Amino acid sequence: MASVRTRSVLVSDHRQSLSHGRKRLVPAVSTTASKRSGIGVVGEAADGAECVDLARRLRPDVCLVDIRMPKLDGLEVTRLLAGPKAVDPLRVVVVTTFDQDDYVYGALSNGACGFLLKDAGPGLLVEAVRAAARGDALISPAVTVRLLKRIGEQRPADGREVSFGPLTERELDVTRLVADGRTNQEICAELVVSLSTVKSHLASIQAKLGLRNRVEIAAWAWRSGVVGDR
Repeated sequence: MASVRTRSVLVSDHRQSLSHGRKRLVPAVSTTASKRSGIGVVGEAADGAECVDLARRLRPDVCLVDIRMPKLDGLEVTRLLAGPKAVDPLRVVVVTTFDQDDYVYGALSNGACGFLLKDAGPGLLVEAVRAAARGDALISPAVTVRLLKRIGEQRPADGREVSFGPLTERELDVTRLVADGRTNQEICAELVVSLSTVKSHLASIQAKLGLRNRVEIAAWAWRSGVVGDR
């Protein structure tokens, strides 16, 4: 039986010192790690500044970042570690108890490749880490539809045609499916192509449009009208 590569995770949760009230990230991740999920916690940070320092030193596969932290909040941490100006960016998944649109949109705009609510459960947390580690993205189902609707509402209001740029018809097909929340395997089945072909299309889409991950592909699709244009 082939061994599963362990994904290194840095956890930054400002409530880890509190004993009441909120769910903590560290126990959830530690529990999943102990169940052979292929995830290992390599560091814990209690504030945003410590998170940035540890992340740059440890270079984990994925950083799980709480949105509200002292010194630097989760949005600023995400911008520093994964934003457009980050040198050698890391993969960041934002986890929070606060289901607010401005947090979701701010995190993804700053480069996060995932956004989860803390009540999503350990299973979804594991999937988010795995998705981020392989270059995919996962957004909590509770906020996905609302987020995409908000992005879609930002289309040009003057009736102008939005150019779909240099994308081929097949790349547009892949883009629409990504915007619908399909996984790579589901895209393979839908288009009857191989996994390597899907990955090649995604890499080409990102390169042509200057996007960093599939969250940005989905956002571009909704904003440009690609999804509603089927």
